[in-house]
Amino acid sequence: MANNETYGDGLPFGDPNWYRRYNSPYYKETHRVWREKVRKFVDEELTPYCTKWDEQKRLPREVFTKAYEAGLLPGVVGAPWPTEYAGPGPEDYDYFHELILVDEICRCGSGGVVWGLVEGLQIGLPPVLHFGSKSLKDRVAPDCLQGKAVICLCISEPYAGSDVAALRCTAVKDPTGSHYVVNGEKKWITNGMFADYFTVAVRTGGPGNKGLSMLLLDKSMPGIECTQMQCTGVWASGTAYVTFTDVKVPVENLIGVENNGFKQIMYNFNHERWGFIVQANRFARVCLEESVRYAAKRKTFGKKLVDHPVIRWKIAEMARQVECTHAMLETLTYQMCTMSTKDANELLGGDTALIKVQATKTFEYCAREAAQIFGGASYVRGGQGEKVERLQREVRAYAIPGGSEEILLDLGARQAIRNSKL
Repeated sequence: MANNETYGDGLPFGDPNWYRRYNSPYYKETHRVWREKVRKFVDEELTPYCTKWDEQKRLPREVFTKAYEAGLLPGVVGAPWPTEYAGPGPEDYDYFHELILVDEICRCGSGGVVWGLVEGLQIGLPPVLHFGSKSLKDRVAPDCLQGKAVICLCISEPYAGSDVAALRCTAVKDPTGSHYVVNGEKKWITNGMFADYFTVAVRTGGPGNKGLSMLLLDKSMPGIECTQMQCTGVWASGTAYVTFTDVKVPVENLIGVENNGFKQIMYNFNHERWGFIVQANRFARVCLEESVRYAAKRKTFGKKLVDHPVIRWKIAEMARQVECTHAMLETLTYQMCTMSTKDANELLGGDTALIKVQATKTFEYCAREAAQIFGGASYVRGGQGEKVERLQREVRAYAIPGGSEEILLDLGARQAIRNSKL
């Protein structure tokens, strides 16, 4: 796409380079229109309230419906746009539209707000959309996509996170065969505190990955208890410890085939990790953007911070990493747009794992350097260092969930070796 104008305020490195009159092969006019639409929503409906919602540790319900009414919310579950349950979306909706959507939302500078609005839906509904029965989708998908209900994904447990095959939460059919009885615990559940639906990984068979299934639970079912987890960051996302005690779940709520749940869990992992990449790198860019803005007005030793070579060095190091990571992200996104689902699942897992590590390490670096540039202002909740203070608390929420950096580095190497047939 030939680009003749700058979009945004033109602050150095404050936006991806295609916002800054760089040409790109990835974006069309529909992407530019979409970008403007998302930015307007974020500036008016999210950014002014992030601190308030963080302190309240939840998002108001009307935020979800506003995001739907603005024509945005359904876009987070991937391409193509879920027209059947959400109505028409942008023309030729693809993963670059979703990249823009999540990237722009992250400009608000709050992982809690982003997770609360985006993450639960992005990871909780796809198993239903891809593997659920028609009746299950008809019952759940419209309300979730239209912001009338909130859904979350329940996989991690106190004793198993990345090791999905070790999950212990059980679902046993009662003697009549009409219900499963679910018992167990789930931990680190994003949106758990205000979710209406729980997409839950359960053990219906023997040990290992061949004994797992997925069930949809409803908050109205007796025996579900959610406790707020007091985490270091992402407060507004309603992270919960969820306990299931003799919860009776109709067999019609089985998602897909019994004991085939491991495949369903893995099916969306690349997309989930891709979402983390988008978020982590924009948050790194927010740290960079805030640093440039602050350095241009703060004075020390008789001159602006930005006039000190050491500060420009910090800005350049941050920019170098953010821009490289975004280029890797766009390359990955292009593969997602042009490969078949089968090829993408087979080939992109390792690449996605490595780029997630790249993004989270870049985020960590930028959060630290931004805090150094802001000095004491980065140590106070609220005020001019608000975004930097919050984001440096939220780095670990990206380096660990969705597969820790260590596990993903090994996954990337293992897949490359396997595919090369060494």
